Amino acid sequence: MESKPVPEDSSAFGETFDFRNRLGEMFANSPLPKEELMFNLGLYVRSSLLVKFLVLNDLYLRFKSVPGALIEFGTWWGQNLILLENLRAIHEPFNKQRTIIGFDTFSGYPEASGMSPEATKTYGGYKTAKSYAAYLSELIEVHEGNNAFGHNRGGHKLIAGDVEKTAPQYFADHPETFVAFAFFDIGPYKPSVAALRAIKPHLLPGTVLLFDELTWAGAPGEAVAFKEEFANLNYKIEKCELYPSKTIVTVR
Repeated sequence: MESKPVPEDSSAFGETFDFRNRLGEMFANSPLPKEELMFNLGLYVRSSLLVKFLVLNDLYLRFKSVPGALIEFGTWWGQNLILLENLRAIHEPFNKQRTIIGFDTFSGYPEASGMSPEATKTYGGYKTAKSYAAYLSELIEVHEGNNAFGHNRGGHKLIAGDVEKTAPQYFADHPETFVAFAFFDIGPYKPSVAALRAIKPHLLPGTVLLFDELTWAGAPGEAVAFKEEFANLNYKIEKCELYPSKTIVTVR
């Protein structure tokens, strides 16, 4: 296999990266019929992706007894929202009161976001395709329709725009909201502060927060925002065992 350039933020290198490329090629040229490919995706799922599924499943079991919404700040392509819907269907098939909410600009990071250039260069600033929010909204609804009580849809919301504006506005419009789980995958300081400040009055004992960049020097704003906003809250903080770059915070 011919060696290819390695993205600066990639944990793969050398021969490992060659095998990663080869796996992508084998998926793109899979001999499986399309109807079989969907049921055999495990043939092509790398361990680095499978661990994300395992972590979200473990966290779901932790906050399952906590009422409230499941939220992601920074959805990108929305895979975690789909996983949360399907985990809800597995662990709480009859709980249709779990609102799943995704916040994203869907236009990527602005240049003045505070993220290091290396953090966004490989993925084009995390910009999604044109009209992707509409596609993701339909995709979530299709998954919902495949699950128990699928005829009762509408438990998902995608909030597009600057989270510094959309998060405070959403919770002002929905003061009844409780938050059982929130995944922070934003990075820069200002939107992180806005999101943390917006959800803080809606947290409960047992609420679980997952942070993607809390200990990453490439996006220090998340840690600074967390320390400021949670200075007076009682919580437990721990490194994610299976995914050490992630940090888990449980409200007490």
